Amino acid sequence: MEREKKQVWKHWTIVKKDKNKKHPRAQCNYCRQKVFEQATPKRMQKHLDKCPDAPDNVKSPKTRHNFESNEEEQKPFKHLLNKALTLVEMLSSYPSAVQWYQKNATNGNVFAQYFLGRCYEYGDGFEKDEYKAFEWYKKSAEQEYSKAQCRLGFFYKNGVGTEKDLEKAFYWYRKAAENGCKEAQYNLGLCYINGDGIEKNEKEALKWYRKSSEQEHNEKQNKLGYFYDYGIGTDEHLKAFYWHQKAVENGDEKAQYNLALCYEYGDGIEKDEVKAFEWYKKSAEQGYIDAQDSLGTCYRNGIGTEKDLEKAFYWYQKAAENNECKEAQYNLAVCYENGIGVEKNEVKAFELYEKLTEQEYSKAQNKLGYLCENGIGTEKDLEEAFRWYEKAAENENKFAQYNLGACYEDGVGVEENKVKALAWYKKSAIQEYSKAQIQVGSFYKNGIGTEKDLKEAFYWYEKAAKNGDEYAQYNIGVCYEIGVGVEKDEVKAFKWYKKSAKQGYTDAQVQLGFFYKYNLGREKDLEESFYRYQKA
Repeated sequence: MEREKKQVWKHWTIVKKDKNKKHPRAQCNYCRQKVFEQATPKRMQKHLDKCPDAPDNVKSPKTRHNFESNEEEQKPFKHLLNKALTLVEMLSSYPSAVQWYQKNATNGNVFAQYFLGRCYEYGDGFEKDEYKAFEWYKKSAEQEYSKAQCRLGFFYKNGVGTEKDLEKAFYWYRKAAENGCKEAQYNLGLCYINGDGIEKNEKEALKWYRKSSEQEHNEKQNKLGYFYDYGIGTDEHLKAFYWHQKAVENGDEKAQYNLALCYEYGDGIEKDEVKAFEWYKKSAEQGYIDAQDSLGTCYRNGIGTEKDLEKAFYWYQKAAENNECKEAQYNLAVCYENGIGVEKNEVKAFELYEKLTEQEYSKAQNKLGYLCENGIGTEKDLEEAFRWYEKAAENENKFAQYNLGACYEDGVGVEENKVKALAWYKKSAIQEYSKAQIQVGSFYKNGIGTEKDLKEAFYWYEKAAKNGDEYAQYNIGVCYEIGVGVEKDEVKAFKWYKKSAKQGYTDAQVQLGFFYKYNLGREKDLEESFYRYQKA
């Protein structure tokens, strides 16, 4: 018994609204994706002729204005219509569709060769055979069909159905890209950025990502935004914002996250924490894990919204569920450790940190060292604390390197060793950790673990001071005031004392009072001197 027929033409209203789908090839693909009734081409044509919204170029010749031209101009449209009708039948009558592919592919039909390649690649209508898929893609590609060229590039790049050959992969991706295939343009960009089959060239990569992005492909628009963000081939942050926004308009959750970052940090657009929060929320609600973690941080710190610790905990927990986002798992542990949006549970926090260390996450390793050193969520164990600090330090965590230096300096969980202490402080200092830079400066100033070297001491104090550390700013003031490792300069001493005092460092306030009182580095000002002493 024949099942009830759907009114096929109703589907054409969707096509009609999308100008891109009025192209005959798009109509073919659209037909292929819709599970229409078991229709013969004749019956399908009848339905299309009745449809008031069906594009003219799919109706019978007598009603198709496009076909009132000569016979040669009619051929591609007729062929595509017949192909569309055949593809419609494919889902319900697969063997006949496969036969159509085989027959027309053998006769040199470029589309049939491509679709036959897909049949072999995915095992549709045939036993899966990647070698035959490769052969048919190659035949189609050699006739300049861009989709087949792109697929051939993929096969060469990954060694599917043929030997891996990055140079040939690049060749076919480039051919397809030049023929307008956006997927190939994106892949060609990857070749240039990774040096696959061609010398690395960031500007060329950027050029092809831009071409792909201009064809409205979300992932590529987002990738282009990434390029502009990190200055790969360019230094234009405004363009990064533009391309993230383009991808956002198409509903891409990763792009929404990147757009939020632009708003939060003012990259390419005026800083706007409220908008940052809104875009993090949109992305998070679509399930993007990094956005869920960032949304938790917004609620935790009141960034672009009112502070709400329970919501912060909720989003951290949501992001941590599938164990993919280490930062979210870490933040969840911080919530349990400090009672943020949830009842304080130091044992639970310790367990979560410990679980993270199985993934070699250095922040968690460093935190376990701290918990073991102070007996939080576990028994106090200085040797275990040292072990965790060491593991995290070897994983290049600058805070752990500083902590390990402190262990060696004070003999915590290990025998005291000032030379090793300096070595680890220095590793941390090189990573711009200001506390470590101060320690290195202090070691050189006092000859601890090394020979005394006042110039080297000044160098490290100055680095820490420029990184905004108030204690280092005070020390650099002292160096300039009395000439330690640098030529004496009371004006510069005053400048650094003032920077330190502005951050509330008491000793710097005292020195400012002294400088104002005795006309050092500036004009005498007894009222200002009194004010500074009073603040101190």
